[in-house]
Order: sequence, then structure tokens, then C-alpha cells
Amino acid sequence: MVPNRNKSLRVNQNVNKTENYEEAYHRSLEDPEGFWAEVGDVVDWYKPWDKVLDNSAQPLTDWFVGGEINACYNAVDRHIKSGKGKKVALIHDSPVTESVAKITYDDLYEKVSLLAGALVNLGVVKGDRILIYMPLIPEAIISMLATVRIGAVHSVVFGGFAARELCARINHATPKVIIAANCGIEPNKIVRYKDILNTALDRVTEKPKHCIIYQRPNMEPSPLTPGIDILWSDALSTAKHHPCVPVEANHPLYILYTSGTTDKPKGIVRPTGGHIATLCWTMSCIYGMTEDDVWWTASDMGWVVGHSYICYGPLCAGITSVMYEGKPDRTPDPGQYFRVIQDHKVNGLFTAPTALRVIRREDPVLEFGSKYNTTSLRTLFVAGEHCDHETLTWAGKVLNVPVLNHWWQTETGHSITATCLGFGHNLKPPMFSAGMPFPGYDVRILKEDGSPCQLMELGRIVVKLPLPPGVMSCLYKAPERFLNTYFNNFIGYYDTMDAGYTDENGYIYVTARDDDVINVAGHRLSTSALEDVILSHPDVGDAAVFGVPETTKGEIPLCLYIKNKNCSKKEEDINDEIVQNVRDLIGPIASFHSCAPVQGLPRTRSGKTARKSLSNLASGKKVIISSTIEDPSVYLDIKQVLQKLGYAKNAPDPEIEK
Repeated sequence: MVPNRNKSLRVNQNVNKTENYEEAYHRSLEDPEGFWAEVGDVVDWYKPWDKVLDNSAQPLTDWFVGGEINACYNAVDRHIKSGKGKKVALIHDSPVTESVAKITYDDLYEKVSLLAGALVNLGVVKGDRILIYMPLIPEAIISMLATVRIGAVHSVVFGGFAARELCARINHATPKVIIAANCGIEPNKIVRYKDILNTALDRVTEKPKHCIIYQRPNMEPSPLTPGIDILWSDALSTAKHHPCVPVEANHPLYILYTSGTTDKPKGIVRPTGGHIATLCWTMSCIYGMTEDDVWWTASDMGWVVGHSYICYGPLCAGITSVMYEGKPDRTPDPGQYFRVIQDHKVNGLFTAPTALRVIRREDPVLEFGSKYNTTSLRTLFVAGEHCDHETLTWAGKVLNVPVLNHWWQTETGHSITATCLGFGHNLKPPMFSAGMPFPGYDVRILKEDGSPCQLMELGRIVVKLPLPPGVMSCLYKAPERFLNTYFNNFIGYYDTMDAGYTDENGYIYVTARDDDVINVAGHRLSTSALEDVILSHPDVGDAAVFGVPETTKGEIPLCLYIKNKNCSKKEEDINDEIVQNVRDLIGPIASFHSCAPVQGLPRTRSGKTARKSLSNLASGKKVIISSTIEDPSVYLDIKQVLQKLGYAKNAPDPEIEK
């Protein structure tokens, strides 16, 4: 259900559809060969493609068929050959180690080409898999680039994943070599990656030939396992620089497992050529970056955002990319985002809305943030989850820049919808929208029976085939699951499994993951629409809405929220005001009656809310806490709060995944 308030936000004319955008978008759909051939030219090729598009086996689509390319060459070597070797490629800002390191393209070449040589010495050849298990440090990117330099395929596992999930990924990818750091550093604790890796390797069915272990400076080194472990420093010291190995455009660049896939790993396979060409182009087309700019994506290498926009996008475009190893608020204070912008003169920032909500909650009057000069920043981009209007408005005000929401998925690797600076889009798109469809994406909104939805009617968001370059090519070792998951529900379309709607001007509004839509007596309610209303309350800093069982209506929404810092209002008054606001702005059809404050909410490290686990807990089901959850301790407080509300009566205590 679309909240009534959105109808007043629609505009009479589409100020976002510039002539440049219209021409590019329609050409991408009507003349894909000509359009994408021009995009392909933004990167360097060893051999030109024979055919831009092979769509003969739809839904499988190959792009730049027969072309030969290397991602590492485009991210490193070509910049050195053009005289930019002394330019800073990576800035690693690590408040957890109180250090800042700047790595030039020359530095990258030296370390990447040596590590590539070390991998070859260990018997790695084109097509072999390399699993990377590291925190957000330059060595993670060096490992990725060294892998693809020799035509191997990397699979980065989020640093700190539990042994069970790590084991599942090792068993599925069967890497010849694992590259790991000895530890990661979190506020007030050290995460022993090597111990987790050892536990995982004790359980795997097929062990890797070798593990290269990077011992972090100034940290207690981890003991090595004789016969399998090799020190990073030793591997590089005995290696020779290795040249780039050309691969066909559709050769896999990487396998990336989506979170929560322990029992049945879902490995997204990314083709090389179309992906790096599209990413390189989006740096200017979407984000408005030039080669003289500094770009910061506040994410992790274990997520698709890190792959696309910490590593391959900015580096292929020759831009300086910031890696921030810290938290929005606890390393050591909520002023760190402002400090990083000031210290490194950041021009564009991409982050998850959760980080902004945390900063707003912990530093509402900018006691910490106001200490820093952020005038270098031109634009703030958000994605990864729904961004409520209150947070978006606050961020734009305190940073004095446009805040632009855009929408994409692990499967796509880049934006499905966006406000594109390179096309001259209006920087004030309609409230709640995720922008316009990006070139190559023919976005439709369908009902369950496959018929089109009306304007402003909530439905399933799908994309008419063929999909553009750079999206996933398949699921690793699961071709039938690939077809069944994404293409069999709506024949001729890619099923995003997200819910949303469109207005008369073509703006796309993404309201929730389709399984986050709450069905109240047959009426479909978007969790994000409810959360938008709740987060507009001045005393609410964060919130999560999820469905709980109800005997008559099947399920009804319940809200858990976090009060803003220094809030003095009574809990009962806040609750009454929240319920009334929802009734006024959504209507009684929402059947919204229950809300309560909690100490914290279960968020993954990528910023997503674990709503399903909250719904399961409220229903009395057993909850296994994924190792992706930032703070597992929040569940015990949440369980007590739910029990006071009459839910989770017989629910066992949630258990942390091991």
C-alpha cells in the first residue's frame, strides 16, 4: 500500500528527464549494441570484441563477446602508463589503529604484481578460485587485484564471518589458495580471523593447497599451520612481478556470496568486461566524479558496494578511493565521518542510511561534527536500504549538499535507478523516490499475475530482458536455481524481489523487500512507508517495523524504536504520538497499535535491518543470529520488550551462529 501522503508529493512535469538522459536511456534499450559499444570504449582492451551483444540464450546474455580484457590492467597499469603512477590510488584511514596510509598507483603495481607472482608460484592458473578473508585494509584490494591479474577468480568473504558460514563458502568455491589477515579490529575487541579460519578448515570437505597469512602490524601475530600457511611477506619476497593475463569479456571476475546463505550458498558470478566498463562509466555518469576527485564509499569489501565502488569503479576511473576502517560513532566519536571528509578533501560520499541515522542519533546538535570543515563535499549518495525523509533532510542540511538515494542489488553490481549527475538530473527528485531507471534497465511494476500495476500502485519491481552489461551472469554451480530464482516468476523479466511503485513521471519508489511487505487482512503495507512516518517523530532516532501474528487479520505491524540521545519525554507519550501519526498519515487500515523503545536494533554490517529475525522472535520461533549482525546483544533486550507487549512468550533465547 502506498501512503496517501505521497500523492501530494508528485510533480506536474518531470524535471529529472533531461534531454541527455532521455536520449541515452531510450538508445540503451532500442540500440543496445551501439550504445554499449560506446560505454565499452571507456576501458582498455587487449582484443576488440567480435559482437557487442549475444542474446540468443535468453535470459542468459553475453556482452562484448570475444573481447579480451584484464580488470587489474584497467585499475592499475594503464594509469601508470599514462603518467599517473605517483597519484594516490587508495587512502586507508583507520581510527581503530590510529593510522593513515596513502598508496599510489605505483605502490599498487609493485605489491599487486608481486602477489600475483606469488600466487602463480603456488600453482594458481586462470580460472582458479582464491578466497579472501580480510578486514577493510589495502591488502584486501591488493589481493583482489592480484587474483584477477592472472585470470583467477576471487571470492571475498566478509571479515569476521563465523566459521560455519566461512566453511560453507570454502566448500562451495573450493579455492586453491586462501588469503587471510590474522585479525580484524572492532571497538573494544580483536576478532581473531586466523582462529576462525582454522576452525572452518577443520570442517571443510576439500582444503585449499595453501593459505597466505597477512600479520597485521603492531598486533599479536597468529601461529601458522605448518605445510599450508605462508606469511604474506615471505610470499612476496620470493616472487617476481607478473604481467596481466588477458581474459575473455565474459570470464568470471569474482564470486560473491549473498548474506544469509549458509545452508545453500548463493554465489553471484560477475563477468569481467561489461562490469568494469559500466562501473568506470558510472563514476562520472551517476556520481559526477572526475579523475582529480577524491571518492569515499563507506562500506566493506565483503559486500558488493565495496567491490564496485571502493575497488573497481574508482580505480578503473583513475580516482582516489578512501577506505575507512572504523565506525560512524564509536571510533572514537560520531564526528569521524566529518573528519574524514575534511582530512582527505572528499568530494563524493556513498554510504548506507543507517550510518547517517546513527550519527544523527548520537550527535544531534553536531557537538563533534561541527569541529570539521566539510566544504570539499559536493554530493552524498545513499543506498542499501530505505532512507527515511527525516534522515535524508538532516544529512543534507548538516553537510550542505544534495543527498541522493539510488537503488541497486548485489545481483546487478550497479544502479538500477539513480539521479545521475552526468546527465544533469535535477538534484531534488521527489521525496521517497530512488531516481529514474538507469540506462539498460527497462523497469516495470507488475501484479502477482504478471499484469501491469497502475501508477502509484504497489507491486513487484521487475526488469524487462535483456539485462545490461555488468549484472550477474549466473549463480555459481547452480544454473537451475539461477533461472528459478530470478526469471521463472515473470517470464521475460528479471525479478528484483523488491516491492515498489512508479509515478506518472517515471520516478521509481522502492518501498521494501517484497518479503518485508506486511499483509494486513489482505492489504499490503510497506514497512518503509510506516518507518518513514515513525522516524519523522522528533524523539525517534531509529526504527524497525515488522509483522507480528494476529488472529483475525493474519498479521499486523509492530514497531521497535530507539529514542534520540537526551530525550526526556515519557515513553507512553512517545508511543501514543507515534500511533496517532501513523493513523493520521497512513490510516486506520494499517492496524498499527503497538510500539516500544529498545536499546538497539539488529543491523547487518552493511546497514540492513534483520526484520525477518524480529518477526520470527515475536512469533516464538528459534532465531539464529547471523555473524553479519553488528551487535548481537540487542536481541536479549528486544526479547524482553516483545514479551511485555505479549509476544515471544515461549521463544528461546536467540543464539549466535558458530
